[in-house]
Amino acid sequence: MFHRNFRPDGKGRFRPRLSPEERDILRSLPLQARDLLVQDDPLTGRLFPVAYPGDPAAQEDYRNLMGSELLGSHQAALDTMAATIDAETIDEEDLRAWLGGLEILRLVLGTQLDVTEEMDPFPPNDPRAMHQAVYGYLSSLQNEVVDALATLLPDGGTDD
Repeated sequence: MFHRNFRPDGKGRFRPRLSPEERDILRSLPLQARDLLVQDDPLTGRLFPVAYPGDPAAQEDYRNLMGSELLGSHQAALDTMAATIDAETIDEEDLRAWLGGLEILRLVLGTQLDVTEEMDPFPPNDPRAMHQAVYGYLSSLQNEVVDALATLLPDGGTDD
């Protein structure tokens, strides 16, 4: 049977059912990603999309206008994730922040691994294999968060 990591509690909150090992991994990753954001590390480039690829001046204006807002949004998502990792229940707003935080983690890790759709698994002795496994775990967890949030839709997130 499928194990759901985020179950609605019937009171508008969600119960994260994560193992201690999962919590350990998820406790450290947001802090690492936040450090990369602060350092403007190249691994975070995909978090700040290019809006005007053919116009460097317009792109710079866009970055000046939106860059700090995007940075603040990313930091807030990662902070919420880190702050609620051990919570017994989290609300919808926190779960939405988790969704954003997981996407940030996936983008950073995916950039580091140079992930493509056609990518084969790394051999177990490759040092990147563990990172690839974490990437897959984060992807799965992100899908579970989407499914949990879908239960809040008017039709209960069911496909009729």
